[in-house]
Amino acid sequence: MGNCFPNSSTKSTSEISPATAKPTSAVTVKLSGPPNSLATSYLRFALLHKKVHLRFVPSEDEKPTIHVGAETVSGSQEVLLRYIEDKFPEPRLMLWKFNLEGFDEATPPIVKMIWLQHRSMLWHMERMVRWSEDLAARGGRRAVDPSVGTPKMEIRKFAKSYGELHELMVEHAQMEERILFPVLESVDRGMCKSANEEHGRELPMMNGIKEYIKSIGVMMDSGVCSEELFSLASRFKSLQMMCKAHFEEEEKDLLPMVEAAEMGKGKQKQLMNQSLELMRGTHSNVCDFLLQGLTPQEAMQYLDLLMNFADPNFISSFICQQDIAG
Repeated sequence: MGNCFPNSSTKSTSEISPATAKPTSAVTVKLSGPPNSLATSYLRFALLHKKVHLRFVPSEDEKPTIHVGAETVSGSQEVLLRYIEDKFPEPRLMLWKFNLEGFDEATPPIVKMIWLQHRSMLWHMERMVRWSEDLAARGGRRAVDPSVGTPKMEIRKFAKSYGELHELMVEHAQMEERILFPVLESVDRGMCKSANEEHGRELPMMNGIKEYIKSIGVMMDSGVCSEELFSLASRFKSLQMMCKAHFEEEEKDLLPMVEAAEMGKGKQKQLMNQSLELMRGTHSNVCDFLLQGLTPQEAMQYLDLLMNFADPNFISSFICQQDIAG
């Protein structure tokens, strides 16, 4: 099996994310405003999705300002966001209300957050599956894309990407187990038994993949390890299938019960704050990674949730520290 490879190498499927993709528009947009402002950071994320050339100029003005050619627009976050949408229609970012997957204003914010995190994790999982299959098909040989580097360099990049996904998945599971599940168990004991069991089965597989990638990196010092790469791709495929079924079960059976629990707005906000606090590592270390797994509309909806329901000081600790230079 290990010797049956195509004659030509294929380009690695490690993809350029929306946040790091090269601009596709010749237009240069200058964004000025206080660098520690949530509104400034929010607008920066929106402009990055529009794939324009973005230049940030720190300013002491309280309100951000956008300069496009001879046009200068200043105002509230909503005013500037509408200007961005009108000036650069594609891709469309705003829905002006949360109606993804049939959610409405009554849907608890923690449910929306979990659903969006599921979308991101599944997108990244699919990317890792395709990347691992590509590695196996090439037998660990060098990719056509020179930016990938040598096989050893590619494995290090692969390990880094999976490490970020692993961190997101672990903290997501911990958040559910420590914050969400106890609330549901308090109204109907045993409701989360199946979901907890799924977490127990997935974690060893996730950790095993992480260690297996390390071992492949070591083995590459002594040559190509084609059998191990096929095994890695198989492990990723199994994890993907398990996670997809698990997420679908949660979204069908558990998340609707959060709304059925009839929590007040205060309790909902408390749950959201507790969840974000527990996932501090994710939002501090891999916030961009999480957003990269979402469509532009979904990414902006996620930021809306953070800004509308989380503690402003907490949000600024990870949103405003992102590289705003563009």
